[in-house]
Amino acid sequence: MSINTYLDALTYFYSYAHYNPADTSNWNLDRLKGLLARLDDPHKQFPALLIAGTKGKGSTAAMAESILRHAGYKTGLYTSPHLHSFRERIRLDGEAISEEQVVVLARRLQPYFDTTPHLTAFELITAVAFVAFAEAKIEAAVLEVGLGGRLDATNAVEPAAAVITSISYDHMQVLGNTLTLIAREKAGIIRPGALVISAPQYDEAMRMIKEICQDKQARLVLVGQDWQWQPGPFTMEGQAFSVRGHNYCLPLMGEHQVVNAVTAMAAVEGFVERTGLAVTPEAVETGLAQVNWLGRLELLHRSPYLVVDSAMNGDSAEKLVQALRRHFPDSRCLFIFGASNDHPIHDMLKVLLPVAGQMFVVASRHPRAEKPEKLAVLAAELGGQVRPMPDVQAALASALAESGPNDLICVTGSLFLVGDAREAWLRRTGLPLPPIDPVIVS
Repeated sequence: MSINTYLDALTYFYSYAHYNPADTSNWNLDRLKGLLARLDDPHKQFPALLIAGTKGKGSTAAMAESILRHAGYKTGLYTSPHLHSFRERIRLDGEAISEEQVVVLARRLQPYFDTTPHLTAFELITAVAFVAFAEAKIEAAVLEVGLGGRLDATNAVEPAAAVITSISYDHMQVLGNTLTLIAREKAGIIRPGALVISAPQYDEAMRMIKEICQDKQARLVLVGQDWQWQPGPFTMEGQAFSVRGHNYCLPLMGEHQVVNAVTAMAAVEGFVERTGLAVTPEAVETGLAQVNWLGRLELLHRSPYLVVDSAMNGDSAEKLVQALRRHFPDSRCLFIFGASNDHPIHDMLKVLLPVAGQMFVVASRHPRAEKPEKLAVLAAELGGQVRPMPDVQAALASALAESGPNDLICVTGSLFLVGDAREAWLRRTGLPLPPIDPVIVS
């Protein structure tokens, strides 16, 4: 196809097949590495910090990038999925890649993509990011693993340091149905002799991480042991904490975000150790204080409170509930819930329903979104009652109509639903909208 506009580029990217867990014949990185070789190995032209895990990897990546940028380095940040625009996935010095850059890269790389058999959309997009980073001559790349670790496209790099955030149950049809198997896939980013930073883990996952580090003679740094912290005061705008006698402020709610922040600090220290870069204490403090990571326990409104959060499994739902009880102890919770059909919906509902004063269920615009009627059936099986809604706008209107000034409305279950809710709220209140991609009809 001809690529002349940003919409053309997105249509082309998304025309490629997504990862198919049933097709084990193509489970390897060979085709991507072959493609990258033909592109002059852009992924070898910058030092990379690679971050795997189930939850917190995006937040940790955003914090690490912010610290490195405020240390004066030219950075690249690669994350997925996005809230509103594909451009959010590839950031140069904290700014989303421009539409023009996307078009130029897509047009120039199209012949290479079209001659790479069995290439997936995520592999293609990852290659675009690597080329963008190489051409921008970035000095430090922070890469969030998309799915798993061992076979993820981001694992084509040779990371200066490898990070594993909190591991819990996700994508079990691909990664395995035990924490041991999931941890093995996540720890596939560990190289012989590597420096590995791990967030606190369940015992089962930690045993596997330690075993792989021992087998590969990799040095393991443990957040919670080698890096400890003390919590400080918190508000709805964020929280304070201290590490090694220094005080830090984080503009994000939830104790789990402090764990992510300390993991990012440990990761940056390890990255600096392996690359020879230098980061001052002031850069760490400023980088954490100014990190911008939307859709994670984000407060959009007061009276009633409106919070959006991308909790996508049972473990993250528990962390969400803990954070809501901590920051909004006197508020009745009204949930607007929606999830992708490949997520552990039962586990999430089991956590959220007991604390819900009311729950509205809705589907996001994503094609994998579970239907509200199916969500209602799953809730009924757990003894809960929910109200299916046609879309997030209707759900927001109903929740607002039924809430008092001190009530809390929380939109959760899927990052795609969070994106829909943010857009609906901004339109409802007349606030400026972020860049939003056009709808692609396949």
